Amino acid sequence: MRTLHFGLRVADIDRSLAFYTAVGYEVVGAVPGTGLGDLTMLGLPGDEFVTIELVHDPDAPPAPSSGPSHFVIHVESMDAVLAALAARGIEAEPPTSPDGSADFRTTWIADPDGHRIELVQWPAGHAVGMGAADFPR
Repeated sequence: MRTLHFGLRVADIDRSLAFYTAVGYEVVGAVPGTGLGDLTMLGLPGDEFVTIELVHDPDAPPAPSSGPSHFVIHVESMDAVLAALAARGIEAEPPTSPDGSADFRTTWIADPDGHRIELVQWPAGHAVGMGAADFPR
């Protein structure tokens, strides 16, 4: 099994698309008029799969407590990404290092609906994602 993507209910599709494209996502496709609302599928450049589905139904705005706690985006260079986001008007929290090193860094941003997004720069040699090696027994 594999997680395919997750859906985020958004209040204003234009505002959300402006945010997610500024972060670096691209629109892969759309499915209008479903039982959930209008769906817009997003992916990151170089990723062959959809990773986020924006769900918009103006008759059913998102509840403040709905949705996931957060999701995580891997970045190659925290400094480069933070500079690019700042140039697009997206503010990030100051980066921290979970292990105190200079190359393992994390920070947070939030989309227009308040969904929290963690940006992670892995240390050199780390796999792209998290695995069992990240949780020694």
